[in-house]
Amino acid sequence: MPKFSIDKDIMCTGLNLFARKQDVSIDVDLVGGMIAKIQRQSGEIPWCEDEKTDPWDHVEAAMGLSIGGFLKEARKAYKWLARMQLEDGSWYASYMNGIPEDKTRDTNLSSYIAVGVFHYYLITGDLTFLEEMWPTIKSAINFALDMQAPGGEICWAISPEGRVDPMALLTGSCSVYMSIKCALAVAEQLGYTMPTWIEGLSRLKYAIQYKPDLFNRAKSNYSMDWFYPILSGVITGHRAQQRIEKFWEKFVINGQGVRCVSDRPWITVAETCELTLALSAMGSLSLSERIFSWIRNRTNKDGSYWCGFTCPAMTIWPQYKTTWTNAAVLIAADAIYNLTPACRLFSHRFWNASTSSYLCGLPKPEKVLSQRLPA
Repeated sequence: MPKFSIDKDIMCTGLNLFARKQDVSIDVDLVGGMIAKIQRQSGEIPWCEDEKTDPWDHVEAAMGLSIGGFLKEARKAYKWLARMQLEDGSWYASYMNGIPEDKTRDTNLSSYIAVGVFHYYLITGDLTFLEEMWPTIKSAINFALDMQAPGGEICWAISPEGRVDPMALLTGSCSVYMSIKCALAVAEQLGYTMPTWIEGLSRLKYAIQYKPDLFNRAKSNYSMDWFYPILSGVITGHRAQQRIEKFWEKFVINGQGVRCVSDRPWITVAETCELTLALSAMGSLSLSERIFSWIRNRTNKDGSYWCGFTCPAMTIWPQYKTTWTNAAVLIAADAIYNLTPACRLFSHRFWNASTSSYLCGLPKPEKVLSQRLPA
């Protein structure tokens, strides 16, 4: 079985990770250090000081640590997740100093660890750590796929009372799709075959591409529902370009950034960075860099990035200095400026070239779906 090609000559450990730091107009060391400073001794990375932690944003922050060269801290973050994992492979939706705060078990929040660990592997080539984290990843993906509905969509969560909420969220399902891809890549590196994951991935992709009515339309005014199908690699090529163009004016304020919600004058730095990631993923690097330049200087006095701001009033809101926002800036900068080998994590070309062993051999979605129908 072919494996991902990892460039050994550009992998390294320690802080001297970046051959092209001088090309970047952000202070990578400072931003990564800000995340490391907020990380708790246990490895937990809260939103900001004295705030909660959720598993998805914890992983995002850990990815920022890896890009910043804080590899020991990143490993510590992933090991914290491994310790906190529940028996069914999930995590609670939020914690405060390691104590559960919201006992909802969210499929998107619980599966994203696969993206983070594979991201770490792309940077370091640390196969031992990959093996150590495999049981955690395997359980997390199994939890998400156990919540896959007959139509292929992923039910979003189990309530604190133990009830499955059948609602499916488009952004969340796209993120789960990315998580399954990364989990399959990890499995491939370790020599495991996961046919049920391949089937689940195929059914999920088909649902996102061709069955939009399966997903909660109330979220369609959120910008993430616009670009996450592209960011995750579900929609590529000409269809991706059409989707970007169709909703550009709905969500983008020229020269400022991306609205969180289409009918509100609030721009977030993280979602602007995620749009640049989607553009980079589909190969629109010049446009990606231009959008990134709009938020490059949206910083506090200490160099950390704003969470969001209103437009045109330019009121910074909220005032939080969130770890995940600063991580999103680093991930976007990596995709644009090729700071680390993980710069290709979201690249459609990378996945098309590297995963033929399971993506190109997917069964026809119609055949997979028909196998689920009653006789």
